[in-house]
Amino acid sequence: MWLQIARTAHEIGLRSNATMLYGHIETNEERVDHLIQLRETQDKTHGFVAFIPLAFHPANTGLSHIPSPTGFDDLKAIACSRLLLDNFDHIKAYWIMLTPRIAQVALRFGANDLDGTVVEEKIYHDAGATTPEHMTRAELERLIRAAGRVPVERDTLYNPVDREKMPIPAARVSSRSIDGFIPETSLTLNI
Repeated sequence: MWLQIARTAHEIGLRSNATMLYGHIETNEERVDHLIQLRETQDKTHGFVAFIPLAFHPANTGLSHIPSPTGFDDLKAIACSRLLLDNFDHIKAYWIMLTPRIAQVALRFGANDLDGTVVEEKIYHDAGATTPEHMTRAELERLIRAAGRVPVERDTLYNPVDREKMPIPAARVSSRSIDGFIPETSLTLNI
């Protein structure tokens, strides 16, 4: 049903992101099937902007007896996503879920987006995450450069942002994200 909604949105000109929650009760075959279905949808609609693999955080859930995905699992998810989703321009390593260090390594495993400055993240932290809730722009840039990549500020559709040409004062730029869509411009850095 979700894929049909995405196809319909893409048909009327809306762009969206695709996600996959991994590391809970699914099998490797189900992960691959999920990616293949996303790939086929992207081939037809070209409407997905980015793919975001999301590691399951079992603490404070009914599945708390399941071990959390490891850093190795996270990097495998990123690498397999890049290989299977070669028709997606962007694979995100969401540092809040992965940790900044794993997200930095993921830049060499197929990811090309760390996401950005997050003012407040509730969902993952309410489940018991211990990663920082925010990171400064300077720290994001440092992580990207240390991975041998070049940071680029971009908007929701991955267009590079030139702060000098912005129609709104830089002080009013929002860095809050609502359901994956970032209003105005984002302080997100990608490579």
